[in-house]
This record gives sequence, structure tokens and C-alpha cells, in this order.
Amino acid sequence: MLSDELLSVHLQELRRGTVVLACLLILRQPNYGYALLDLLDQRGFAVDANTLYPLLRRLEKQGLLTSDWNTEESRPRKFYRTSDDGVALADTLSRDWDELHTAFRTLKGES
Repeated sequence: MLSDELLSVHLQELRRGTVVLACLLILRQPNYGYALLDLLDQRGFAVDANTLYPLLRRLEKQGLLTSDWNTEESRPRKFYRTSDDGVALADTLSRDWDELHTAFRTLKGES
């Protein structure tokens, strides 16, 4: 029987890359970090803020996201948006995801 710890480790590994793709897809429309956390959670991607914010900074540093500060509201917020390179990567990763999904269905005998 699988231990909860072993299961948790493997689920975390499986989901790590999917969060990157989810962020790139969601952020085709500009949004700020806290709202992104909520959107990810609503769509079944439970992500901790301590994981998301470093991820956003890394994706921005890699040129996959752009950001702008909105200072028009009482509380300034940094809005992120998927860059052109990020859109291209998201498209490529989405195609690969679809191929993997098909392969897993075949492995499970669901063809």
C-alpha cells in the first residue's frame, strides 16, 4: 500500500510542469498573482503562494511572461501577461500534452 508521503511526492512531481502550462494559458489575459492563485484553484490546480510567486518571477526572467504595475487603484498590483514566446511555448506544450494524454489512454486500454 502506498504511503501518503510517497503519493504526495509523486503527485507533486506530476503537477509541477502542469502549473507552468496552466499559468501560461490563463495569463493570455493579464492578471495579478493573487487572482491567478484563485483562478488556478477554481480550475483544479491547487498552488501555494510560496510556489506561485517564484514561478511567476522565473517565467518573467525567461521571457515567457511580461509584467506591468497598475498604480491606478488604491493598492498597486503587478499584472502578468503571457509574452509572444510564452504563447508559442504554451501552444507547443499543449500539443505535447494532448499527445501524452492519447498515449496514456492507449496504455490504459481506453484508446
